[in-house]
Amino acid sequence: MGETLVQREAPDFKAEALAGKSFKEVKLADYKEKWLVLFFYPLDFTFVCPTEITAFSDRVSEFKKLGAEVVGCSVDSKFTHLAWANTPRKEGGLGEIAYPILADITKKIARDYGVLVNDAIALRGLFLVNPKGKVVYSVVHDLGVGRSVDEVLRVLKAFQQTEKTGEVCPANWNEGKKTMKADPQKSKEYFASVA
Repeated sequence: MGETLVQREAPDFKAEALAGKSFKEVKLADYKEKWLVLFFYPLDFTFVCPTEITAFSDRVSEFKKLGAEVVGCSVDSKFTHLAWANTPRKEGGLGEIAYPILADITKKIARDYGVLVNDAIALRGLFLVNPKGKVVYSVVHDLGVGRSVDEVLRVLKAFQQTEKTGEVCPANWNEGKKTMKADPQKSKEYFASVA
């Protein structure tokens, strides 16, 4: 594991992906001037992974409303992705997924994003890339626990709010809540309002 990617250009990628029930090439440049949620999961046909993949898919319209796209990625082949998508959800399959899933069979994308372990599989890494192509958020954790779509949406909205207003978001910030000015004196307005 190297240095953090936060505040850096998102590592470029280009790979075949499962898109619906067919294949297409997907690259980072496809998401230029959009927000991108790129998440890695360990392997197809496993246990926690389908719960995350389907949860993001079921709520992809919420990301799109915020001008964001979602892309999944694992080290499996596009054919394995397709076989998993052709497996019914009630049997641990995916059904049709509403965003592309990259086939990182060379493991280059996982390696470039610092999530490859034992030169074999990706940890659960999630990266939020802003419209300028910079990574603004990165969370990487071990295999046994799935991610929260609600938390990813909350963080996306917070970064968008900060970009729009120039103000910063305090802990547990949610849409519609107060932000604060990043200034020793002006921040006191926020602290006084919540004390």
